[in-house]
Amino acid sequence: MNSGRQIKLVDQEVSTRSPFPKDQWYIIALSKELQDNLLGRKILNIPMVIFRDKKGKAVALEDRCCHRGMPLSQGLLEQGKIRCSYHGLLYDENGHCVEVPGQNRIPSKAKIKSFYLEEKQGLIWLWYGKEESVPLIEAPDYPYHDDPDYLYDGDRYHYQAPYQLIHDNLMDLSHLAYVHLKTIGGNAKAHMNATMKTKVIGNQVIVTRHMLESDPPPTYSMAYPFKNKIDRWQEIDFRVSHIRIWTGAIEAGDDSLENPDRKGFHMRGFHAITPETENSCHYFWTMSTNPKHDREHIAKLVIDQTKQTFDEDKEVIENQYKNLDDFNHPEMIGIHIDVGLTHARRIIQSLI
Repeated sequence: MNSGRQIKLVDQEVSTRSPFPKDQWYIIALSKELQDNLLGRKILNIPMVIFRDKKGKAVALEDRCCHRGMPLSQGLLEQGKIRCSYHGLLYDENGHCVEVPGQNRIPSKAKIKSFYLEEKQGLIWLWYGKEESVPLIEAPDYPYHDDPDYLYDGDRYHYQAPYQLIHDNLMDLSHLAYVHLKTIGGNAKAHMNATMKTKVIGNQVIVTRHMLESDPPPTYSMAYPFKNKIDRWQEIDFRVSHIRIWTGAIEAGDDSLENPDRKGFHMRGFHAITPETENSCHYFWTMSTNPKHDREHIAKLVIDQTKQTFDEDKEVIENQYKNLDDFNHPEMIGIHIDVGLTHARRIIQSLI
């Protein structure tokens, strides 16, 4: 007898496929965020609790007690272990329950998933692999956090927007002239007509932009004693889980912008955009800079102004996403400045 109900067949591979690239290292926290505290954070659609064990090692577990599902991030940290705030079960750094108040026997299934982390250079990386795989590659190295010529700091933003919209923003620095007039912007014509080269190497996209004989923008003039016109560069290095942006300037004509050891004013930005869900993300950033005089003071000013530019970007991107949603996500028409971001989107799509 036909009951009239329809049975929907779902392709198991499609239903279990991640919307985010796997076999990648993603940033889940800056080291300075994790002291003697519990940090609840959804990463790649997975609620996690992040903390330090008794030896100070960064740990990430599923953010749930296996007894009644209470978020462990609302519990207590006790000598590197987490006690659930509902019924007091105690978990170690491997996710195993090691104490059940009021009973001696601990159920064999009393455990939760732990995740593979690596902490280096002030960054906490998570390996997001296929199945239960161990890392296939080492966590990325970012030497400018260790370089004595540079001073750095950073922070985290939470975005109500998909992570690839932030990729788009960072891969297209022509927007500086319109969004960041008070800090790192500069002449709009120079930005839109900058000499641009794009190179794709595997899953990496490198976009280089040169603006010769430019006027120094406010942040540059504040940080470095430029006398007149400058030769300015922007080098955007896209990786799947993060983007490195090297910008700066020298006195016009002082050196070739092809010289990797050129002097002048440098800003090396680290941008890790880690999905929270399909429609929200975490944006971890640091800025390293190389002041020659009054180093601590100048570095702080540069970093403060960097944060101001990111505040401006956040407002733009969240408004953009809301508007795209209101218009049911219409087709976006590409122009000449979109070459790099188009390659980046293709790479992400190929890995999902």
